[in-house]
Amino acid sequence: MNMQWKRVLGLNLTGLVLLLSWALPHGLPWTDLDDRIFWTFNHWITPENGLWDDLLALLNTRFFDAASFGVMGVLFTVAMRRDPRPDRWRRWLGIGVTMLLTAGMIAVVTNKAITYGHPSPTRFFAHAAHLTDIVSISTKDSASNSFPGDHGLMLMIFAGFMLRFADRRTAGWSIAFVLLLSAPRIMVGAHWFSDVYMGALSIALLALPWILCTPVAGGMTALVQRWLARLPRAN
Repeated sequence: MNMQWKRVLGLNLTGLVLLLSWALPHGLPWTDLDDRIFWTFNHWITPENGLWDDLLALLNTRFFDAASFGVMGVLFTVAMRRDPRPDRWRRWLGIGVTMLLTAGMIAVVTNKAITYGHPSPTRFFAHAAHLTDIVSISTKDSASNSFPGDHGLMLMIFAGFMLRFADRRTAGWSIAFVLLLSAPRIMVGAHWFSDVYMGALSIALLALPWILCTPVAGGMTALVQRWLARLPRAN
């Protein structure tokens, strides 16, 4: 067995173990961890913590979601600029197209295949503090179905592609931003911790290796790159 298939197997087994650690009866530690993390942050949501409430509300607006995509765009551009290849813009456009197709495919399969769902902690606990009851900012602090963490999953897909194609520094920043940009959903109670770091992460570990650790991603990128090279250049 060559190295690429060892990586696929190893990452898939890690994702499967992570999934089973939650699904089997002994997965109760996830429930305890979810409760502890939620209540730690929920106790901070009070009218007395006005500055914190406003900041948390801003971090869970559509504007912040757009800013998150902007951060990924900046990291993508940095990775392209650091690529020493002479035809880097075509290569990275191919990587971008492959990444978008992968994200779309995983989203569709996830929505069709996963029938399980549960409400966010702010809807599960009757006495939870709701940020929307305190601030005037239009924000999101709950969801009727928060599993899996779709926002976190998209961040993980981006980080996976950066690990595969970008330089080490940019890949490292991409991983750091998974943690930073997925945190506000958890802190406000719109997602359980396990929605992101069990649900989304297990999906990423099960699906992405078949794209990134095999010739699939490189082949799709090269195909787009060759297609772009055939386009007529403007005079």
